[in-house]
Amino acid sequence: MIRNLISNAEKFTPRGGKITIAAKPMPDNSVEISIKDTGIGMSRALIDNLFRIDVQTNRKGTEGEPSTGLGLIICKDFIEKNNGKIWVESEEAKGSTFKFTIPIFNQQINEISKSKN
Repeated sequence: MIRNLISNAEKFTPRGGKITIAAKPMPDNSVEISIKDTGIGMSRALIDNLFRIDVQTNRKGTEGEPSTGLGLIICKDFIEKNNGKIWVESEEAKGSTFKFTIPIFNQQINEISKSKN
């Protein structure tokens, strides 16, 4: 899932752009992962159809790379099968941030909390 989201960020971010990957523990015993880019962003109409298999959302990357839109549908399926959620925040010409949550075990939460202190 992370690999696909990073690959998409690279595909839609021009050379010299920035991609940031972050993780933070959430109060509901989940972790939120975010992949943020300074790429071309998306329109509201595209965002509304991103995770739908019945609507074609493919478009070429910044260097003409092909895309099918299927990777995001597969990511959504995996995340939801693991009791998580995925969403995107984006603005045209300003970039996109894909975020998802997945549950984590208490031991993992303690390790994340300790590493922040």
